[in-house]
Amino acid sequence: MKQLSKQLYIAAFLVLIFSFATAFAQEKHSIAVGDLNLNYYESTGTGQDIVFVHGNSASGLTFRKQLYGDLGKKYHIVAFDLPGHGDSDRFADVTNYSLPGYAKAISEAAKSLGMESAYFVGWSLGGHIVLEAVSMLPKAKGFVIYGTPPLGIPADFATSFFPHPAMGAAFNPELTDEEAVAFAAAFFSPGSMEDVTPFFTDIMKTDGNARANLGASINPDGYTDEIEIVANMTQPLMIIHGVKEQLVNGAYFRNLKMPTLWNNRVEFVWNAGHATHWEAPDEFNALIDEFITDTQ
Repeated sequence: MKQLSKQLYIAAFLVLIFSFATAFAQEKHSIAVGDLNLNYYESTGTGQDIVFVHGNSASGLTFRKQLYGDLGKKYHIVAFDLPGHGDSDRFADVTNYSLPGYAKAISEAAKSLGMESAYFVGWSLGGHIVLEAVSMLPKAKGFVIYGTPPLGIPADFATSFFPHPAMGAAFNPELTDEEAVAFAAAFFSPGSMEDVTPFFTDIMKTDGNARANLGASINPDGYTDEIEIVANMTQPLMIIHGVKEQLVNGAYFRNLKMPTLWNNRVEFVWNAGHATHWEAPDEFNALIDEFITDTQ
């Protein structure tokens, strides 16, 4: 009986230590960018700097499998909450919810943290943001995009994206619980058993103006031609594509001119959809590691 009590005490103590460790690992940081405070998460690694930029209606914690895994122990990873997302401040002027507005915020935050020479990894909307920021980050070591078809002007949505019913939620200021769940489910492979709760929580926490004004800003004067950006980029570029994507058409990449594309090919991840970093983290993290090792 005494032995059992001792084991229970040790187990309870270990749970308590784990809880404290988890809380510490996910401790939030904040940095001022103009009149905004941007929240961010940081890994414990001391290697090459990597900045992760999340997608529409997500948060920096979508990269927890990168921040708090082996990748984050090797590299110094920072994942920001975009303005209006997660625990970052909202834009007072909602017209700043645009690719140039986000790119300016992320590039200024990275520079303030001394990370202008980082690799910049963007998922979905985050990929469009880091492409918009290429000219603002001349010292960046390289760029990674996934779930992100580079858009020309005007944007060819019919070719670059699949006609998925959840796409409407991406630009809708108000979402019902059902719409938010459907939007989150579209990030994964068809029929996936992944728990969408973390994504649902982020979606419902996001400023609805961020979705509405992003949609309104996608016009010929609202962003830089991304097809021209990847065609004239001097830094290394890696594109990752989940083969089971429900939103982005992988065939779209075939006709793009991308002279700095790593290995001269798109890196396909066969067992993942739009949220490749979450659904296939081991393969995704290995690709990030290989790209950085090869291009530093």
